[in-house]
Amino acid sequence: QVQLVESGGGLVQPGGSLRLSCAASGFTLDYYAIGWFRQAPGKEREGVSCISSIVGGTDYADSVKGRVTISRDNAKKTVYLQMNSLKPEDTAVYYCARVPRMFTGCVLGWGSGADFGSWGQGTQVTVSS
Repeated sequence: QVQLVESGGGLVQPGGSLRLSCAASGFTLDYYAIGWFRQAPGKEREGVSCISSIVGGTDYADSVKGRVTISRDNAKKTVYLQMNSLKPEDTAVYYCARVPRMFTGCVLGWGSGADFGSWGQGTQVTVSS
């Protein structure tokens, strides 16, 4: 059974850092592209970052480029999202998700989330002083 469990969220001051984790089970992690998404109250879901299968190519939303790094530890079956220089507008529930097909990349338009079929329950990130 495919399962994704996010952790690492919390309250942080502007300019601070957080590392989110997405623990995967029920499948071979590096065979699948994994995405991080977020949704703030009253706003649409937004793609934050994506890491492709096998080679591990990455992509980032313009709003987080230069501040966020996605990585994968296959031995620990975990995908990480390192977020630095956090801003109040980064406040949202953050979700990780997996595409349904093996050996795919972060395809054009991945940020909509439509290509992702398995989702975690989310972790809250609040950036506030």
